[in-house]
Amino acid sequence: MARDYDEVTSFLGEWGPFQRVIFFLLCASTVFNGLTGLPLVFMADTPDHHCRIPENANISSEWRNVSIPLEEVDGKLMYSKCRRYRLDIIKNYSDLSLYPGVDVNVSEIEQENCRDGWDYSKEQYSSTIVSEWDLVCDDDWKGPLATSLLYVSFLVGAFVTGQLSDRFGRKIVFFGTLAVQVVFSLTVLLSPNWEVFCALYFCVGLGQISNYTVASVLGMEILGKSIRVIFCTLGAFVFYSFGYMLLALFAYFIRGWRMLLLTISLPGLLLIPLWWFIPESPRWLLSQGKIERAEALIQMAARKNKVVPPAMIFTPTEIEEMKSKSQVSLTILDILKSNNVRCITLISGILWMTASAGYFTLSLNTANLHGDSYLNSFLSALIEVPANVATWLLARVFPRRITLSATLFLGSLTLFFIQLVPPDLSILSTVLVMAGKLAVTSAFSMLLIFAVELYPTVIRNGGIGICSTAARAGSIVSPYLVYLGSRNKHLPYIILGALLVLSGLLVLILPETFRKPLPETLAEVQKIKMVKCCLSPHSHENKTKENLKTPFSLTTTSF
Repeated sequence: MARDYDEVTSFLGEWGPFQRVIFFLLCASTVFNGLTGLPLVFMADTPDHHCRIPENANISSEWRNVSIPLEEVDGKLMYSKCRRYRLDIIKNYSDLSLYPGVDVNVSEIEQENCRDGWDYSKEQYSSTIVSEWDLVCDDDWKGPLATSLLYVSFLVGAFVTGQLSDRFGRKIVFFGTLAVQVVFSLTVLLSPNWEVFCALYFCVGLGQISNYTVASVLGMEILGKSIRVIFCTLGAFVFYSFGYMLLALFAYFIRGWRMLLLTISLPGLLLIPLWWFIPESPRWLLSQGKIERAEALIQMAARKNKVVPPAMIFTPTEIEEMKSKSQVSLTILDILKSNNVRCITLISGILWMTASAGYFTLSLNTANLHGDSYLNSFLSALIEVPANVATWLLARVFPRRITLSATLFLGSLTLFFIQLVPPDLSILSTVLVMAGKLAVTSAFSMLLIFAVELYPTVIRNGGIGICSTAARAGSIVSPYLVYLGSRNKHLPYIILGALLVLSGLLVLILPETFRKPLPETLAEVQKIKMVKCCLSPHSHENKTKENLKTPFSLTTTSF
């Protein structure tokens, strides 16, 4: 009878020194991801501003004080951000006073654009990319575009690194994406204009989320069955949230965007020594037929855990079968050709896209909520901790589909309720937004667990890479959902609520994976019974490559 990987390596134990080191080092790397994940919340925020009145305008101080027209915004009168009264006309009245009896109606003076630039409030920021390069008024689309381009790079990076990780290994891609992220984060500091900033920050994004995804897969494949869910929820996600909280703390004390970016980028250099402590995934090595290297890693883990490994870890028959299986080269096309995997990928992609759009929209919108933006951002990060604790508890007891569907419906319900809150109860709106963020974060965490359980080892990182790519498509849209909120503050919540309802229904189509073994080959996934609507009429389940059906299985017990 075929042995699974957990059975083969059971002599190592579940929580020895080897596993603890891997757990905490990979978690430490996600702190850096959280620290550098959303700095554009502050770096690309728009300070209060109005048209600049040049010192040489030759107008009296009285006229200077009324040169900016008032506009009604959400029922309040505020100085216009993009218009001023024509200075050449004002000059004609500069010798007049504004005391009663003077027949001058300021509101009737013709207006003009901010020809001399803008004056920005220094109350919250000393500088942002918006204030440095005047990304306001006619150019206000450039701020959201900078954020969207970052998420486009997430999409490209997630897709490419997913394939590279399955082909060349988890470890080399993990540290390669880390290097890309750190190097280009420091290079961004030299940006002379918005265009160069976008190009360089695009390169930062190629490594940022990709590094986090590969770290998650690496930990899930190295750690034992009882630790995986803890790593994915209380480990990687919670430590990511700690980094996110540190970002809000750093941003509070560092109000200039260049110094903030420098401060949060330098800690990445501290992760370089991890190369000598984090090994390659033995599962990946076995899937590639690199039996000797995998055995060496397992024996090294045994030495660190102070246990004696068996004289023969794998039998000759198992080794021969694994080497035969590794000769089959699998690519992204295999995901598209396999009916069940194609269905899983399509639905998972929609789920990841929706969860990502919700997560990043609610995160980026914290600066627009009632109250202090730094406190709101900190609370937005803090709420992720109980969200991931809840995911961990639910994942231990309840089936994946029901849990995920219920979480998505709960998130949609809280977001729909926001539009019913009276304007004078803004704190209640903030509470509902945080509740929605909790639900979406919990769903996002559950999706990663679900995806790892759905995809076989031979294409697991590639499959998750595709899901992560779909998630980036959702994050690309999120800055513009926030932008819509500046026009109608309820519209983003209505759109997100509707998407969460749709996702809550779609997740019920996927197969249940709770307490079932992790698949290792495409053949195992093809045996899963799927809803008929997912299969094409020309199903070729029985045409699965026979050389993927082997007596030896690396199948693991479920989380």
